[in-house]
Amino acid sequence: METFFLTTAIDYVNGRPHLGHAYEKILADVIARYQRSLKKDVFFLTGVDEHGQKVQQSARAQGVSPASFCDEMSGYFRDAWRTLNITHDRFVRTTEVSHKDAVRASLQKLHDKGEIYFQEHTGFYSLRQEQFVTEKDRVDGQWPEIYGDVVETKEPNYFFKLSKYQGWLISFLNDNPDFIYPSFRRNELLSALEKPLNDLCISRPKSRLEWGIPLPFDDGYVTYVWFDALLNYATFAGWGTEQNSWPADLQIIGKDILIPAHGVYWTIMLHALDLPLPRKMLVHGWWQMDGEKMSKSTGKSVDPLALVTQYGADAFRYYVMREMVVGQDADFSVEQFEQRYKSDLGNDLGNLVNRSISMAHRYCGGIVPDAPIHSDIAVQIQSTLAEYREKMDRYEIHQALERVWRLTRRANQFVEEQAPWKLAKDSSQSAKLAQVLATLLETVRVLAILAAPILPDTTAKINVQLGLGAASFNMDQVEGAASLAGTSLGQPEPLFPRL
Repeated sequence: METFFLTTAIDYVNGRPHLGHAYEKILADVIARYQRSLKKDVFFLTGVDEHGQKVQQSARAQGVSPASFCDEMSGYFRDAWRTLNITHDRFVRTTEVSHKDAVRASLQKLHDKGEIYFQEHTGFYSLRQEQFVTEKDRVDGQWPEIYGDVVETKEPNYFFKLSKYQGWLISFLNDNPDFIYPSFRRNELLSALEKPLNDLCISRPKSRLEWGIPLPFDDGYVTYVWFDALLNYATFAGWGTEQNSWPADLQIIGKDILIPAHGVYWTIMLHALDLPLPRKMLVHGWWQMDGEKMSKSTGKSVDPLALVTQYGADAFRYYVMREMVVGQDADFSVEQFEQRYKSDLGNDLGNLVNRSISMAHRYCGGIVPDAPIHSDIAVQIQSTLAEYREKMDRYEIHQALERVWRLTRRANQFVEEQAPWKLAKDSSQSAKLAQVLATLLETVRVLAILAAPILPDTTAKINVQLGLGAASFNMDQVEGAASLAGTSLGQPEPLFPRL
């Protein structure tokens, strides 16, 4: 069986899950579910990053140990992904012993190769990003807001020879134009690499930070959180064991951690460790409100779990997949969310399913007629399938959904054109009525398969109403492989009730 391994970024536990976290995990889940529908053996990895200075500070502020703080915070992420129907195969925590051992082994390997050296360093340190910055990072003489408070420090530390590999990385990106999706994100990385790289400080003295993985060659220091966290993708994929799944087929990250963390640090770390790079990085954008970055302090924020409580997980999943072009920023509007719920989900899909099954009960006793599919709709189904597959394979999920809804709207239009309530009054039209109902029910069956990666709960309900049970279906069943003729339908129930 063909395999597919995808990862998301692991989330820092100094705060609770927010909209950006939720979007990334839903995006990954949609891709994982789609790949499973292609009968692939999928390994979906996600989790949390639990080391570092911000975690230590947050724990102290609450008067608890860092371990207890991480236990509590990681629980919020687990619960959130359960609520959003995220089907990850592994939820990782970087405090797990196996990860710590692998990080120390990788550090020892790089140290033995002469890739790590020790020297006193004077420079500026970003408390928010937990990294050293340089004068070249200033904009118009000021530190950008992303760095938060920046303080001048002087301390001896260990450094990884990052700059040594700058030429290799530039060549790799030029030789592999499809490595980063979308392509303009790759161009941004190449532009950043026009400036000389500094070597990477990969240690923090225990006198300043205790909550980290001790260096194997100097227990007076702990590992820089990014060096520790980035290795999770390989360590939890079984790197160094017989069950190794690395490299990932797809690595999903936000645009804010492409440069330098994943685009520079991670790629060079892998190369220096003689490990293959992920086959593709998918870099998504940010959610905004009114064109501005979301922030609780400005009142521009969205609680995804509050919307899920009111509207259901599927409605939220649909909205974020439909509204954002993967790779670009998007605006979140509660008003637009409500409109999508009423129009797309309620009036289009919900109405089509309800009226199709209700009419089948009313006009043919709840048994799917054995009749040919109307040729016009059959053509629509085939074109929709081809375009859907093309868009999903290219991670253009908003476009794939647009194709699904184009078929949904066409099916609703077909109902109005054929007027089965009129055909039912004329016994000479019984064959045509049977064809109309069979066509509608087959269209609903196909729509349930195509929409399943985005709307798992809803499509399970549709399949129950179609008399198919709640079992999942594969893409190869779209084309007549599961004929409904003679099936006893379930009872129609509203999928998206008015609130």
